[in-house]
Amino acid sequence: MIRVLLVDDERMVCAHLRALLATAGDVEVVAEAYDGAEAVEQAMTHRPDVVLLDVRMPVVDGLVAAERLTRLPDPPKVIMLTTFDLDEYVYRALRAGAVGFLLKDTRPEDIITVVRVVAAGNAMLAPSVTRRLIAEFAQGDGGARERARRAVAGLTGRERDVLAGLGEGLSNAEIAGRLYLEETTVKGYVSQVLTKLGCANRTQAALVAHDAGLTRR
Repeated sequence: MIRVLLVDDERMVCAHLRALLATAGDVEVVAEAYDGAEAVEQAMTHRPDVVLLDVRMPVVDGLVAAERLTRLPDPPKVIMLTTFDLDEYVYRALRAGAVGFLLKDTRPEDIITVVRVVAAGNAMLAPSVTRRLIAEFAQGDGGARERARRAVAGLTGRERDVLAGLGEGLSNAEIAGRLYLEETTVKGYVSQVLTKLGCANRTQAALVAHDAGLTRR
């Protein structure tokens, strides 16, 4: 059972999400919170696997909350929720450790899918958010690209191949198929890549891959 914490200052949004996730069968909403500070308290109490976290809230916003949540021991996976597909804080949220970013008008069945995908250890973004991020990387400043290239300089060739797969949003199984490796071997490479790059999760590694120009698409 996937344990979920809902965080949104609009209680009706939480009620809607709770009712939706109850239909999944393998998802349990263990608590709700209505601002970022309460979210951290509830996460420490209930130890959810996944937190669905609104970006814009009073008292403590979702961005600060994401930073605090991802610093907890054995932290939950954080999915940011927003009304705006051009939210200016997407990049900061991902850098803070969020592994998912969804629009509130996402189809109900897709929200359930994203919760499952993120709980399994993968990252997932709304398509419009992904397109925007890729466009920003394509136009990104040279300093960011140079820092990324230096970061990947210490990786082996195989680790760079795995990092490129992460940058394209591939699962471990898909990377294994591309590189003709066992999935367990890829999992080991992913751990090594995260450690060497100092990344907290696959999403942060994917950002480095994009910055370094390793991705094929």
